Amino acid sequence: MSAARMEADAIVVGGGIVGGAAALYLRKRGAQVILFERDRVGMRASGVNFGGVRQQGRDLREIPLSHLARRIWADLPQHVGIDGERMFTGHLRLARSEADMALLERYRQDAGALGLSLELMGRNALAARFPWAGPRVIGGSLCASDGHANPRLVGPAFALAARAAGARVEEQSEILTVEAGGRGFEVTLTDGRKAAAPILVNAAGAWAGQLAAQLGEPVEVVPKIPQVLVTEPAPYGILPVLGVVGGDLYLRQIPRGNVIFGSADRPAGHEFLRSRPTAKDNIDAARIALSIVPGLKSLAIIRSWTGVDGYVGDGSPIIGPSTRHAGLFHAFGFCGHGFQLGPAAGWVIAELATGTAPSAPLTGLGIERFLSTVQT
Repeated sequence: MSAARMEADAIVVGGGIVGGAAALYLRKRGAQVILFERDRVGMRASGVNFGGVRQQGRDLREIPLSHLARRIWADLPQHVGIDGERMFTGHLRLARSEADMALLERYRQDAGALGLSLELMGRNALAARFPWAGPRVIGGSLCASDGHANPRLVGPAFALAARAAGARVEEQSEILTVEAGGRGFEVTLTDGRKAAAPILVNAAGAWAGQLAAQLGEPVEVVPKIPQVLVTEPAPYGILPVLGVVGGDLYLRQIPRGNVIFGSADRPAGHEFLRSRPTAKDNIDAARIALSIVPGLKSLAIIRSWTGVDGYVGDGSPIIGPSTRHAGLFHAFGFCGHGFQLGPAAGWVIAELATGTAPSAPLTGLGIERFLSTVQT
């Protein structure tokens, strides 16, 4: 005899930071919520990423949402009950050529028009302030309000807070099919259970494209594998999070001294549920890190790990309502930088799903930009 069908006001697919935040804020707005996560909440990209909490370097379309996210991060304990080891020590984006410096200057002007304050500095000023910077660095841009946090803590925190607020959180519950009907959506799990709700939030990360396709809005989501490394402790001295123009290095040091860093994500194979660090990627990332911070050369790498991120074609996430189904909302394709944006993405999805104007504009972030024909 089959189990009774689960009923709710909203179903959220995906238990990472985005889906967890959507479930939490829907619940706080009075909705009865079921969240389905194929593994454990916060286990995948949300829990194994680099941990940067940055506004700098985002596509201009994302900056208003990033501002909203920054306000949530500032009050994180009030939202999820922990501070997640967050620290606002700044984000320093480094230049290695005059062309890089020109890009930083142009971005400072464009982002400044959207309310993001950046401090540009040349080689001498940067070296005086950050003496660990190597000779390849000729300047940089500092966003003092940015920082970092511990993804192992924050990754599952929103889904756990949603559960504490009364949401039903079903882990190890993989969606097999989803169907849209006159009264909303019905999902069928691989174990045969079913659930129905008039609202469906697609926050399924690297798997979200498959769910969108089932509902007539196919978007290619390319899985990529980030690889992150951590060193033995060293004296604490690199306070800002580091990035570089071109994106081939991200690096931060935590107060207990470990340096956490990584380089560009590599393409994933067909089976991307499991991945392993590779020696080549470790060596490549270490070489780039040493070219930026030569003083790291004596440190041993003690650990590395991988995850999986979902990328879409233009490098910015899909956030907003379906073009085809009332009650369907997408929040996926964060292209490796969803950690900072995630709480705000969940916030605005909860607003939209309950008939409230979003607290941050989503102009240019909708799924319609990837659909080849107008849906009818």
